[in-house]
Amino acid sequence: MNTLVHEFVELIESNKNINTKEEMIKTVCDKFAMVKDGKAVYHTNFFAVVFCYSKNSSFSNVVLSLSKLEKYDRIPCFVVLVKKDLDNVIYLINTTFLNKISHSSKDLRTDNIRGSLTGGNIRKNLEEIDKCNKPEDFEDLFAYHQGFTWQENIERLVESTNNIKPDKAKAVLGEAEIDNLFNAPSRAVEFVGSEEYNVLLQDLRKRCDDVKDAILVAAHIDNVNIRGRLIEVLITSGQEERNKLLKNLRDIEQLLPTYDTKNELGDYIRNFENSESYTDIKTKVLYLDSNPKAYNIDKFLMCMGKEKSVFMFFFVGIDDTGIVNTILASVFHNKLQDTTFLQHHWAGRGTRGAAQFNGKTINEMLQEDPFINKIDIDKSKQFLKNLLDR
Repeated sequence: MNTLVHEFVELIESNKNINTKEEMIKTVCDKFAMVKDGKAVYHTNFFAVVFCYSKNSSFSNVVLSLSKLEKYDRIPCFVVLVKKDLDNVIYLINTTFLNKISHSSKDLRTDNIRGSLTGGNIRKNLEEIDKCNKPEDFEDLFAYHQGFTWQENIERLVESTNNIKPDKAKAVLGEAEIDNLFNAPSRAVEFVGSEEYNVLLQDLRKRCDDVKDAILVAAHIDNVNIRGRLIEVLITSGQEERNKLLKNLRDIEQLLPTYDTKNELGDYIRNFENSESYTDIKTKVLYLDSNPKAYNIDKFLMCMGKEKSVFMFFFVGIDDTGIVNTILASVFHNKLQDTTFLQHHWAGRGTRGAAQFNGKTINEMLQEDPFINKIDIDKSKQFLKNLLDR
C-alpha cells in the first residue's frame, strides 16, 4: 500500500478518542487532500474512506452501496466507525472483506449490482490466511485482496447473499486418472531434470525478452489483474496482437482477449515427446506486495490426472528498471507448495476451492542463484491427497 495509506491509518489510530463523526472528518481532511464523492465517500488517488457513527459498540449501520464500492475497489477502501465514549475502529471494506450484502439486495445478480453493505457484513477475521481486519494486518489483507477480480468477488457475494444452490461441483476422477494424479510429482521431477524443461525455459525467456520494453511499460499499470493479463498475453501472443494491445493502453482492459473459464490450466501449453506442459505465467512486481492466485483446485486435479501432464509456473520478476529475473518452477516446488493458501471463497461452495500463492515466497525464489526446482515426492503426494479429500 502507498505510504499515504499508512499515514492515514496512523492518523485514525492516534485519534481513537474523537467522539463525533464531523470532528473525525475534519481531522482527516485537514491532513489529506480529500475529494468527496456523493454523501458518503471521501477519497484520494490512493485510498477511499466512509465515516460512520455509533452510540455504542454495535455496528449495524448501512455503510456504502455496492455500486459505489465498485468505483474504488481497486484501492484500499476503509470505514471509520466513530463511537461515543469508546475507542474508534477502522476496517477494510473492499469486496474481499465482505461476507454478503444485507441491505436492499433482493435483486442482486452478477449483472445487476444492487444493495448496500452494513457493518455486520464486514469480515473481521480471515481464517483462510490467519489474519484479522485490523491495522497491523492491513498490508497483508490488501495484498490478499489484489489477487481477486471484482467479478470473482461479486460471484461469491451473489451466492452468499441469495443462498443460491451452487452450480459448480467437485471434479470426479476415475481410477486411471487418480493413478496419473499421484504419479504427477514423479513426472515433475523427471521433467525439471530433462532437456524438455530447458527447451521450455529458453522458449519462454526468449518470448519475454522479445517484449521486455513493453513489459516495463505494462508493469506500471496499477490494476494488478489487468497488468498480469497484459503481460501474459504479450509473452504468449504474436506480433500483430502485441501491437494492437500496446497501441492504446487506456483501453487495454477492453482490448484484452477473454478466455473461456472451462479451458485447461495454463496460459502456454507446449507438448513434448515425453510430456504435456501447462505453464501459467505470473508477473511479480518485486516492490509491491501481492499474493497471486495459483489455480482452481478441481481443474488442477483433472489436469494432473492426465498421463503425461506437468504443471509449471513461469514467474517474471520486475522492478523499476525492467525484468530482473525469470524462473520456471514446478507446482510441486517445496517452497511454493508449503506456502500455498487453500480457500473456498472464490471457487463456489460446491467445489474444492482455489489455491493462492504467498507473494513473499515468490520474491525469495526469484532471488535464488541458481534457481533449483526442489521437489519432495512423498510430501507432494500427501499434498495431492489433501486436495482430493477436500
